[in-house]
Amino acid sequence: MTELQNFKQSLNTYSVKELNESIGLLLSRGFAPKFILKATVSKSQIKKGHLWLTFTDGQACVDGVAWSSTIKSLKFLPKQDDGVIIIGKLNFWESQARLSVQVFDIRPSISTVLKKFEIVKSKLFKEGFINDSLRKRLPKYPNSIGILTSVPSSALADMLRTSKERWPLTKLQIIPIPVQGNNENQLKSILSKLKVNKLGLDSIIIARGGGSREDLMLFDSEIIAREIATFPIPVITGIGHEDDLTVADLVSDHRSSTPTAAIVDSLPSREIEKINFMQNKKILKNYLKLFFQNKKKYLITRKSFFESHSPRLLIRNKRTKINYMYELLNALSPGKLLKRGFALITNESGNSIYSVKNVKEKDKLLVQFYDGKITAEVENLNYDKI
Repeated sequence: MTELQNFKQSLNTYSVKELNESIGLLLSRGFAPKFILKATVSKSQIKKGHLWLTFTDGQACVDGVAWSSTIKSLKFLPKQDDGVIIIGKLNFWESQARLSVQVFDIRPSISTVLKKFEIVKSKLFKEGFINDSLRKRLPKYPNSIGILTSVPSSALADMLRTSKERWPLTKLQIIPIPVQGNNENQLKSILSKLKVNKLGLDSIIIARGGGSREDLMLFDSEIIAREIATFPIPVITGIGHEDDLTVADLVSDHRSSTPTAAIVDSLPSREIEKINFMQNKKILKNYLKLFFQNKKKYLITRKSFFESHSPRLLIRNKRTKINYMYELLNALSPGKLLKRGFALITNESGNSIYSVKNVKEKDKLLVQFYDGKITAEVENLNYDKI
């Protein structure tokens, strides 16, 4: 037996088909049915309805494919240079001995999310959309608020419960929206229709419950951010957890840490308002009490003034004064003096004679006593020495 014959006897012999079938069998038996792959997309192309990809880690690469039936359920379609995390399995085409990864689900890696966040944030900041001076003030007592979130959801249930406890007077209008995935056009359409404000809303809340930062990538969309930044009424965001920050938060009028916090920030507190009302009631009561006390004192003062200046009192005082003057004049009247023995002497012209110098001999004088008059003639004049 030759050396070649011995060599052939020690090795298995395959056809190409048999070899490929054996490789496929080894892969199916020795490799996990599904696995997680972290990679960067170096190529992304949709052809005949299927998404064809090439994954790399900088040192090696592998092809991948998401069938058209799978694409419909994907929440994220990667582009070139996007970091991704996929769930997939190995596909081996025996006819070509070609290996690829079949994609069942694909998510952006946190690096991709943060990269998109920084790009959109920088662009909108340069255009002036991220500006504190543009933020609209929230209404203190809103009549109607639109809540944009997924329906049903635990976030919505918490918001409705909190609203009922906090301020049930405000009407909440629930508007279902997608909160993740490739739905920016759908969300943009909803926001555009709400801008007309046929519902008579005072503000809107865009809310999404907690999740990974990758799940919030929809709210890093430039399209959505522009809609929020140009919205005619105040927009409040309550997206994810307190540590999560999206572009939508940056352009909104008010950012709340959670959906429940958004409802708290949008509505007044019934308990606080009740306390304020009671305090204001007490202040008003004290004010009115003091007001009427002052008015009462004022009226008493005016009454006293009018009483002291009443016409009757003035007439009485005037009458008293007149009587006094009358008595005084009466006491000083010539009649009183005449009764006391004095006489009033006048000349023929009726002028009073109060001095000897005013008469001469033979003058006729009229002497008035208290009970009558006499006529006298001056016989002689006697002057007293002064």
